[in-house]
Amino acid sequence: MAKFDLEKRRITRLRAYAIEQALARLESDRPGFTPEAIVASICAYEEEGNIGGVLDKMPTDINGQPYTTLVVVDGGDDKTAEIARSYPGVVVIVFPVNLGHGVALQVTYRYCISHDVKYVVTLDADGQNDPAEIPQILAPLVADQADFVVASRRLGVDKTSDRFRKTGVWVFSFIMNRMTGAKLTDTSTGYRALRVTMLADVVDRLQQEQYQTAELLITCLKRGWRAGEVPTVWHPRFSGTTKKGKNWLFGFRYARVVFGTWWRER
Repeated sequence: MAKFDLEKRRITRLRAYAIEQALARLESDRPGFTPEAIVASICAYEEEGNIGGVLDKMPTDINGQPYTTLVVVDGGDDKTAEIARSYPGVVVIVFPVNLGHGVALQVTYRYCISHDVKYVVTLDADGQNDPAEIPQILAPLVADQADFVVASRRLGVDKTSDRFRKTGVWVFSFIMNRMTGAKLTDTSTGYRALRVTMLADVVDRLQQEQYQTAELLITCLKRGWRAGEVPTVWHPRFSGTTKKGKNWLFGFRYARVVFGTWWRER
């Protein structure tokens, strides 16, 4: 047990050091920079073939309001960071090593909390989410109808062809609704709008390095925050293949996060 604890502390400290280096680089690149009250965050790992297409489609404003586009590059050996930095106004945090999508999201949340951001929208770097939908996804938060808004492909249109993943969306939504009392149709999408005061309440409870969508949603619902959803159009990836692994492995790992988080927060 002592050896396990020592290894865990070592990994935790190495992760903290990597994040510290990434944030120090950001401060060096943009000294004193303050983001807008709305942040659109894109976490990317080796998406050089896709990140430019996503950034090209980002709206000029959100319902007339300025916003900050934040790209968190989760390590990797390609040109994702270089491409993101080539877009004027895009704020880029680059991890020196791959830490996991969940860690990249946690850094996004903490960055927004520490800079008094009001709302954050997260979307994928692979082109499956349409940035033009950001205003409608954010609208229920602005209207104070919800604190956590999910973009639902089941309420909208899913243009992908993986039937196993589509079935998984239905199954996990059913399970998580039974666990939390929610009535959501899509609980496994990373396209969502979040109230930053909600994130400040839950961020220290988040543990997952991957598959954090379920952990975040269950934790927020169990702590009394309001969730809603809006329709979305879900597109195939611009290029490349998913980083989530084979369907059976992704399903197993996702289920482990779902039941583990529910047990922790029950």
